[in-house]
Amino acid sequence: MMAVMAAGVLGAPFSVAGDVEDSISERLSSSVPGLRISSVRESEAKGLYEVQSNNGDTIYTTADGQYLLTGDLLKVTSTGIANVTEEARATERRKTMENYGDDGVIRYKASNEKAVIDVFTDIDCPYCRKLHDEVSQLNDYGITVNYYAYPRSGPGKPSFVKYVSVWCAEDQKSAMDSAKAGNTVEAATCENPVLEQFKLGQRVGVTGTPAIVLEDGNIVRGYVPARNLAEGLGLL
Repeated sequence: MMAVMAAGVLGAPFSVAGDVEDSISERLSSSVPGLRISSVRESEAKGLYEVQSNNGDTIYTTADGQYLLTGDLLKVTSTGIANVTEEARATERRKTMENYGDDGVIRYKASNEKAVIDVFTDIDCPYCRKLHDEVSQLNDYGITVNYYAYPRSGPGKPSFVKYVSVWCAEDQKSAMDSAKAGNTVEAATCENPVLEQFKLGQRVGVTGTPAIVLEDGNIVRGYVPARNLAEGLGLL
C-alpha cells in the first residue's frame, strides 16, 4: 500500500496554494485512490506534517506533499526516547472510542470502579479466554471491562456467528461466560452491533485479540495478567 502510495504521489508537479494541510490532503487523496484521510497537522518535527488515515495508519509528508516518510517518529527527551507517533495514535484512538461510545458493549462492571478498559475480543481466541477467566479479578481491582466484538476471522465466519449469538442472547454475560468456556451457545440472531464494532476495531488499529484500549487511548496488545494490568493502571 505504501509503495503504491509513494509511486503515485511523487508523480505530477504540485504547488501549495492556500492552507498547507488542505493542500496535502487534496494531493494525497487524489493521488491514492481509496485513501481516506482523517486529519493532517503539523508535526513536532519542523517541516514535517502528520497525516492520519481512517484505518489508523500514520505517515509524514513535507509541506508540498511530495516526500513521504513511513514509520514511527521518535523524539529524544531528557528522560529517554519518546514515540511521538504512538502518542498521536493514542490521542486519535481515544477520540474515536469516545465518539463511538459504549452502546452495545457487553459490560462487566466493577462495583468499586476505578478504571475502565475497552477489550476487543474474539470468542474462540485462547488468550481472550485466558483474559476472560480473570475478569472477576479485574473487577475486584476496580476495573470495569467493556467487551467490543472483534471476531478475527471476519464476517460470516463461525466466530463471528458465535459472537452474534452471544450478543443476541437474553442474558449476554451468561452466554459470554459459556462461550468463553468453550460451550455451545444457542444460536440467535437479532439487530446487533457486531460488524460495526469489528470495523471500529480496524479503525483504532486492532490487529489481534485481545486488544485492550485504555482510557487515555493507549492500547495493550495481547493478554496481560490481571494483577499486572492493575499495577500498570496505578491501582496497586
